[in-house]
Amino acid sequence: MLLGRTLALYFSGRFLKAILGLFLLAAVLIFLFDVLELVRRGADREGFSVLRVSLISLLRVPLLLEQVIPFAVLFGSIAAFVSLSRALELVVTRASGISVWQFSMPALVVGIGIGVFSITVYNPAAVWLQQKSDEVATGLFGTEQNFLMQTTNQVWIRQDGLDGESVILAKQLLNGGTRLLGVTIFAFDHQGTFQERIEADEADLGKQIWHLKNATVYTTERDPQQYATFQISTFLSATQVRESIGSPESISFWHLPQFIDLARNAGLPAYRYALQYQTLLARPLLLAAMILIAAAVSLRVSRFGGLGGLILGGIIAGFVLYVLSELSKDFGGAGIVPPIVAAWAPGIFGVLMGLTILLHQEDG
Repeated sequence: MLLGRTLALYFSGRFLKAILGLFLLAAVLIFLFDVLELVRRGADREGFSVLRVSLISLLRVPLLLEQVIPFAVLFGSIAAFVSLSRALELVVTRASGISVWQFSMPALVVGIGIGVFSITVYNPAAVWLQQKSDEVATGLFGTEQNFLMQTTNQVWIRQDGLDGESVILAKQLLNGGTRLLGVTIFAFDHQGTFQERIEADEADLGKQIWHLKNATVYTTERDPQQYATFQISTFLSATQVRESIGSPESISFWHLPQFIDLARNAGLPAYRYALQYQTLLARPLLLAAMILIAAAVSLRVSRFGGLGGLILGGIIAGFVLYVLSELSKDFGGAGIVPPIVAAWAPGIFGVLMGLTILLHQEDG
């Protein structure tokens, strides 16, 4: 017997509401904790206000929530399955001759739809909002708030140019590394002899040149000289800067293929960015795996009871997939295994695990 359209839409709505409910709950919790952390670290700084901090957190929470999507789907699906079972709706559905595969199909469609939406719309929007968050936070937190930046610590760049080699230290980076704030540059000549130290408020990457603003040049031969604008040559391209200091998560889904091609054409390793791209592509499969696992741990409980076992089973399943995903990312990011294998392996493993458990439970 086929699942009717009305019943399929009803089941789809129940799963979508449960998943979105958990996702929004996670968003509120992350936002509150993030605001409290920003208030703790920035309350004594010039330019601080609760409204500004709240805006910073609100803009950057969507990117943080990307990591929550698989777990929201897993536990939201478990909640939906349990709710339908307690209301005896699944019992009636089964009694009418509809199999577990048929009434699980609406949930799978919802999960795959969420996956497609998250990579094509949500991810680019979250990356854009994160960039706006960095702009709002500019000058407020300084070097202590590295978790607001796109790197994990202060940025060091070694470069070469027409004038010789130089080392750049930046306190904050924006726009994928093409704009640096709080810049200190140690410049050397072609023989490697130290020439000058340059401190500037900002550095913008142009074509084979860094444009510095409000720069102060220190040398051993004369007093410090101040310049409204200053320039220093570089052979670095925007691609090379991003590969050196940028985070793959700071590049949207639609821009990743172009950036991967640019990196490869420049002779740079693109493992991390290829892995991020493949991970996003594999997200619908991973979410389908979460729904199958939710069905596997929920439907047995609906017949035999045991809410504690349900919760434990869901936590264990989510933990296993999380560990597998992290190991795959480490191997793929280091180039030990191909990025496509590292990205798709957790989803394939999850689908096979869910199907195996369901086949054992339903068909023996």
